[in-house]
Amino acid sequence: MPAPASVVTIGVFDGVHLGHRALIDLTVSLARTEGLRSVAVTFDPHPMSVVRGLDIPLLTTAARRRDLLMEQGIEHVHVCHFDLERAQQEPRAFIEEILMQVCGARMVVVGEGFRFGHKAMGDANGLRDAGLIVHEVPAVIAGVDRVSSTRIRGALIEGDVTEARALLGRPHRIEGLVLHGSQRGRTFGYPTANVGVTNGLLVPADGVYAGWLTRGEIAHGFEGETALPAAISIGTNPTFDDVIDRRVEAFVLDTSGLDLYGEYVALDFQARLRAMQKFDGIDSLMAAMAHDVEQTRIALGQV
Repeated sequence: MPAPASVVTIGVFDGVHLGHRALIDLTVSLARTEGLRSVAVTFDPHPMSVVRGLDIPLLTTAARRRDLLMEQGIEHVHVCHFDLERAQQEPRAFIEEILMQVCGARMVVVGEGFRFGHKAMGDANGLRDAGLIVHEVPAVIAGVDRVSSTRIRGALIEGDVTEARALLGRPHRIEGLVLHGSQRGRTFGYPTANVGVTNGLLVPADGVYAGWLTRGEIAHGFEGETALPAAISIGTNPTFDDVIDRRVEAFVLDTSGLDLYGEYVALDFQARLRAMQKFDGIDSLMAAMAHDVEQTRIALGQV
Protein backbone atom coordinates (compact mmCIF):
# COMPACT_ATOMS: atom_id res chain seq x y z
CA MET A 1 0.00 0.00 0.00
CA PRO A 2 1.56 3.34 -1.02
CA ALA A 3 2.30 5.93 1.65
CA PRO A 4 -0.13 8.88 1.89
CA ALA A 5 0.90 11.93 -0.14
CA SER A 6 2.95 14.15 2.13
CA VAL A 7 4.93 17.30 2.73
CA VAL A 8 8.25 16.14 4.16
CA THR A 9 10.93 18.01 6.07
CA ILE A 10 14.36 16.43 6.55
CA GLY A 11 17.02 16.89 9.22
CA VAL A 12 18.60 15.50 12.36
CA PHE A 13 16.40 17.89 14.38
CA ASP A 14 18.45 17.39 17.53
CA GLY A 15 16.93 19.80 20.02
CA VAL A 16 13.98 20.81 17.80
CA HIS A 17 15.17 24.38 18.31
CA LEU A 18 13.90 27.67 16.87
CA GLY A 19 15.72 27.10 13.59
CA HIS A 20 14.11 23.68 13.20
CA ARG A 21 10.71 25.11 14.02
CA ALA A 22 10.86 27.37 10.97
CA LEU A 23 11.06 24.22 8.83
CA ILE A 24 8.39 22.45 10.83
CA ASP A 25 5.97 25.38 10.76
CA LEU A 26 6.18 25.68 6.98
CA THR A 27 5.81 21.91 6.57
CA VAL A 28 2.67 21.84 8.71
CA SER A 29 1.22 24.92 7.01
CA LEU A 30 1.78 23.56 3.49
CA ALA A 31 0.33 20.18 4.45
CA ARG A 32 -2.84 21.76 5.78
CA THR A 33 -3.22 24.03 2.77
CA GLU A 34 -2.65 21.24 0.24
CA GLY A 35 -4.58 18.56 2.13
CA LEU A 36 -1.45 16.42 2.56
CA ARG A 37 0.16 14.65 5.50
CA SER A 38 3.02 16.38 7.33
CA VAL A 39 6.11 14.20 7.87
CA ALA A 40 9.52 14.73 9.45
CA VAL A 41 12.44 12.49 8.49
CA THR A 42 15.12 12.36 11.17
CA PHE A 43 18.23 10.24 11.70
CA ASP A 44 19.51 8.08 14.54
CA PRO A 45 22.31 7.85 15.52
CA HIS A 46 23.64 11.31 14.66
CA PRO A 47 25.14 11.15 11.13
CA MET A 48 28.40 12.84 12.19
CA SER A 49 29.00 10.10 14.75
CA VAL A 50 28.98 7.62 11.86
CA VAL A 51 30.58 9.61 9.03
CA ARG A 52 33.35 11.26 11.07
CA GLY A 53 33.41 9.12 14.21
CA LEU A 54 32.62 12.13 16.39
CA ASP A 55 31.15 11.85 19.87
CA ILE A 56 28.19 14.20 19.48
CA PRO A 57 26.51 15.04 22.81
CA LEU A 58 22.78 15.09 22.15
CA LEU A 59 20.22 17.72 23.11
CA THR A 60 17.33 15.24 23.06
CA THR A 61 16.70 11.52 23.18
CA ALA A 62 15.18 10.01 20.04
CA ALA A 63 11.85 9.60 21.86
CA ARG A 64 11.89 13.21 23.08
CA ARG A 65 12.73 14.44 19.58
CA ARG A 66 9.73 12.59 18.17
CA ASP A 67 7.42 14.01 20.85
CA LEU A 68 8.64 17.57 20.24
CA LEU A 69 8.17 17.27 16.49
CA MET A 70 4.62 16.05 16.94
CA GLU A 71 3.88 18.76 19.51
CA GLN A 72 4.71 21.26 16.74
CA GLY A 73 2.08 19.70 14.48
CA ILE A 74 3.99 17.02 12.55
CA GLU A 75 1.68 14.06 11.96
CA HIS A 76 4.27 11.36 11.33
CA VAL A 77 7.96 11.03 12.25
CA HIS A 78 10.13 8.61 10.30
CA VAL A 79 13.35 7.78 12.15
CA CYS A 80 15.90 6.71 9.55
CA HIS A 81 18.61 4.44 11.00
CA PHE A 82 21.94 5.94 10.01
CA ASP A 83 24.88 3.59 9.44
CA LEU A 84 27.76 3.30 6.98
CA GLU A 85 25.49 1.81 4.35
CA ARG A 86 23.12 4.77 4.64
CA ALA A 87 26.06 7.18 4.57
CA GLN A 88 27.19 5.71 1.26
CA GLN A 89 23.73 5.75 -0.33
CA GLU A 90 23.45 7.82 -3.51
CA PRO A 91 21.14 10.85 -3.17
CA ARG A 92 18.68 9.65 -5.83
CA ALA A 93 18.38 6.27 -4.10
CA PHE A 94 17.60 8.00 -0.80
CA ILE A 95 14.96 10.15 -2.49
CA GLU A 96 13.25 7.18 -4.08
CA GLU A 97 13.46 4.83 -1.09
CA ILE A 98 12.82 7.08 1.89
CA LEU A 99 11.17 10.24 0.63
CA MET A 100 8.93 8.79 -2.07
CA GLN A 101 8.25 5.17 -1.13
CA VAL A 102 8.28 5.36 2.66
CA CYS A 103 7.02 8.92 3.16
CA GLY A 104 4.99 9.60 0.01
CA ALA A 105 6.69 12.95 -0.54
CA ARG A 106 5.16 15.44 -2.96
CA MET A 107 6.76 18.51 -1.42
CA VAL A 108 9.98 18.80 0.60
CA VAL A 109 10.98 21.52 3.07
CA VAL A 110 14.71 21.93 3.80
CA GLY A 111 17.05 24.56 5.16
CA GLU A 112 19.13 26.66 2.77
CA GLY A 113 22.29 24.79 1.81
CA PHE A 114 20.88 21.42 2.85
CA ARG A 115 23.03 18.49 1.68
CA PHE A 116 22.50 14.76 1.90
CA GLY A 117 23.56 11.40 0.51
CA HIS A 118 26.98 9.96 -0.30
CA LYS A 119 29.70 12.59 0.07
CA ALA A 120 26.91 15.17 0.61
CA MET A 121 26.28 15.25 -3.12
CA GLY A 122 22.51 15.67 -2.79
CA ASP A 123 20.95 19.12 -2.63
CA ALA A 124 17.72 21.01 -3.32
CA ASN A 125 18.27 20.86 -7.09
CA GLY A 126 18.58 17.09 -6.91
CA LEU A 127 15.25 16.95 -5.10
CA ARG A 128 13.67 19.08 -7.82
CA ASP A 129 15.18 16.90 -10.55
CA ALA A 130 13.40 13.94 -8.94
CA GLY A 131 10.07 15.72 -9.45
CA LEU A 132 9.56 17.10 -5.96
CA ILE A 133 8.41 20.62 -5.13
CA VAL A 134 11.10 22.06 -2.85
CA HIS A 135 10.87 24.92 -0.35
CA GLU A 136 14.15 26.23 1.08
CA VAL A 137 13.96 28.03 4.42
CA PRO A 138 16.58 30.64 5.42
CA ALA A 139 18.50 30.19 8.67
CA VAL A 140 16.93 31.73 11.78
CA ILE A 141 19.19 34.40 13.25
CA ALA A 142 19.34 35.17 16.98
CA GLY A 143 21.68 37.98 17.93
CA VAL A 144 24.57 37.95 15.46
CA ASP A 145 24.57 34.28 14.54
CA ARG A 146 22.22 31.59 13.29
CA VAL A 147 20.40 29.25 15.62
CA SER A 148 21.98 25.80 15.45
CA SER A 149 22.38 22.67 17.56
CA THR A 150 26.14 23.31 17.59
CA ARG A 151 25.64 26.78 19.05
CA ILE A 152 23.30 25.41 21.72
CA ARG A 153 25.77 22.68 22.65
CA GLY A 154 28.47 25.31 23.04
CA ALA A 155 26.27 27.33 25.39
CA LEU A 156 25.49 24.30 27.55
CA ILE A 157 29.13 23.22 27.73
CA GLU A 158 29.82 26.68 29.17
CA GLY A 159 26.90 26.36 31.58
CA ASP A 160 24.85 29.07 29.87
CA VAL A 161 21.46 27.40 30.17
CA THR A 162 19.75 30.77 29.73
CA GLU A 163 21.19 31.16 26.24
CA ALA A 164 20.33 27.54 25.45
CA ARG A 165 16.77 28.08 26.65
CA ALA A 166 16.37 31.12 24.41
CA LEU A 167 17.59 29.23 21.33
CA LEU A 168 15.61 26.07 22.08
CA GLY A 169 12.44 27.94 22.95
CA ARG A 170 12.24 25.91 26.18
CA PRO A 171 14.66 24.72 28.91
CA HIS A 172 17.29 22.12 28.07
CA ARG A 173 16.27 18.70 29.41
CA ILE A 174 18.22 15.67 30.57
CA GLU A 175 16.59 12.38 31.59
CA GLY A 176 17.53 9.28 33.53
CA LEU A 177 16.89 6.82 36.32
CA VAL A 178 17.29 7.91 39.95
CA LEU A 179 20.09 5.84 41.46
CA HIS A 180 21.34 5.30 45.00
CA GLY A 181 24.08 7.76 45.85
CA SER A 182 26.10 8.56 48.98
CA GLN A 183 22.94 9.88 50.76
CA ARG A 184 25.08 12.60 52.32
CA GLY A 185 22.55 15.31 51.48
CA ARG A 186 19.91 13.52 53.53
CA THR A 187 22.02 13.90 56.69
CA PHE A 188 22.20 17.67 56.06
CA GLY A 189 18.46 18.05 55.50
CA TYR A 190 18.78 18.27 51.71
CA PRO A 191 17.96 14.81 50.31
CA THR A 192 18.83 14.70 46.63
CA ALA A 193 17.90 12.49 43.71
CA ASN A 194 21.06 11.12 42.07
CA VAL A 195 20.14 10.99 38.37
CA GLY A 196 21.93 8.52 36.11
CA VAL A 197 21.68 10.51 32.90
CA THR A 198 20.68 8.60 29.77
CA ASN A 199 23.77 7.88 27.68
CA GLY A 200 24.56 10.48 25.04
CA LEU A 201 22.65 13.43 26.49
CA LEU A 202 24.57 16.66 27.01
CA VAL A 203 24.97 17.50 30.69
CA PRO A 204 25.66 21.22 31.27
CA ALA A 205 28.90 22.45 32.85
CA ASP A 206 29.58 21.77 36.53
CA GLY A 207 27.70 24.10 38.82
CA VAL A 208 24.42 24.70 40.65
CA TYR A 209 21.25 25.36 38.70
CA ALA A 210 17.60 26.19 39.25
CA GLY A 211 15.27 23.93 37.36
CA TRP A 212 12.38 21.53 37.37
CA LEU A 213 12.14 17.80 38.07
CA THR A 214 9.37 15.82 36.39
CA ARG A 215 8.54 12.22 37.22
CA GLY A 216 7.73 9.96 34.29
CA GLU A 217 8.23 6.59 32.67
CA ILE A 218 10.77 5.39 30.12
CA ALA A 219 8.05 3.93 27.93
CA HIS A 220 5.43 6.65 28.26
CA GLY A 221 7.42 9.83 28.79
CA PHE A 222 6.24 12.69 30.99
CA GLU A 223 2.85 13.62 29.58
CA GLY A 224 0.51 15.06 32.17
CA GLU A 225 3.10 15.02 34.95
CA THR A 226 3.66 17.96 37.30
CA ALA A 227 7.05 19.70 37.23
CA LEU A 228 8.52 20.14 40.71
CA PRO A 229 10.92 23.02 41.55
CA ALA A 230 14.44 21.79 42.17
CA ALA A 231 17.98 22.95 42.91
CA ILE A 232 20.31 20.91 40.70
CA SER A 233 23.99 20.24 41.38
CA ILE A 234 26.38 18.96 38.71
CA GLY A 235 29.96 17.93 39.48
CA THR A 236 32.09 15.92 41.89
CA ASN A 237 31.27 17.91 45.05
CA PRO A 238 34.89 19.01 45.73
CA THR A 239 34.24 19.71 49.43
CA PHE A 240 34.51 15.94 49.93
CA ASP A 241 37.29 13.78 48.56
CA ASP A 242 35.30 10.56 48.21
CA VAL A 243 33.32 11.56 45.11
CA ILE A 244 35.40 10.94 42.00
CA ASP A 245 32.67 10.60 39.40
CA ARG A 246 30.66 13.48 37.99
CA ARG A 247 27.13 13.44 39.38
CA VAL A 248 23.81 15.11 38.68
CA GLU A 249 21.81 15.58 41.89
CA ALA A 250 18.49 17.35 42.35
CA PHE A 251 16.96 18.61 45.59
CA VAL A 252 13.21 19.02 45.20
CA LEU A 253 11.93 22.00 47.14
CA ASP A 254 9.14 21.83 49.72
CA THR A 255 8.65 18.07 49.78
CA SER A 256 8.83 15.62 52.65
CA GLY A 257 9.45 11.91 52.32
CA LEU A 258 9.68 12.03 48.52
CA ASP A 259 11.10 8.67 47.37
CA LEU A 260 12.33 8.74 43.77
CA TYR A 261 14.69 5.73 43.77
CA GLY A 262 14.26 3.67 40.63
CA GLU A 263 12.04 6.26 38.95
CA TYR A 264 12.69 7.79 35.53
CA VAL A 265 12.84 11.59 35.80
CA ALA A 266 13.52 14.62 33.65
CA LEU A 267 15.46 17.72 34.72
CA ASP A 268 14.78 21.01 32.92
CA PHE A 269 17.38 23.76 33.44
CA GLN A 270 16.05 27.27 33.99
CA ALA A 271 19.07 29.24 35.23
CA ARG A 272 22.65 28.80 36.46
CA LEU A 273 23.13 29.99 40.03
CA ARG A 274 26.88 29.55 40.55
CA ALA A 275 29.94 27.51 39.69
CA MET A 276 30.86 24.41 41.68
CA GLN A 277 32.89 25.40 44.76
CA LYS A 278 35.01 23.73 47.43
CA PHE A 279 34.01 24.84 50.92
CA ASP A 280 36.20 24.82 54.01
CA GLY A 281 33.72 22.91 56.14
CA ILE A 282 30.20 21.60 56.64
CA ASP A 283 28.86 24.86 58.08
CA SER A 284 29.88 26.95 55.07
CA LEU A 285 28.60 24.24 52.71
CA MET A 286 25.20 24.15 54.41
CA ALA A 287 24.98 27.95 54.35
CA ALA A 288 25.67 27.87 50.61
CA MET A 289 23.05 25.16 50.10
CA ALA A 290 20.45 27.22 51.96
CA HIS A 291 21.32 30.20 49.77
CA ASP A 292 21.08 28.03 46.63
CA VAL A 293 17.57 26.96 47.62
CA GLU A 294 16.45 30.56 48.09
CA GLN A 295 18.01 31.59 44.77
CA THR A 296 16.23 28.67 43.13
CA ARG A 297 12.91 29.94 44.47
CA ILE A 298 13.60 33.36 42.98
CA ALA A 299 14.74 32.01 39.61
CA LEU A 300 11.65 29.79 39.32
CA GLY A 301 9.19 32.41 40.55
CA GLN A 302 8.36 30.38 43.65
CA VAL A 303 8.58 33.26 46.16
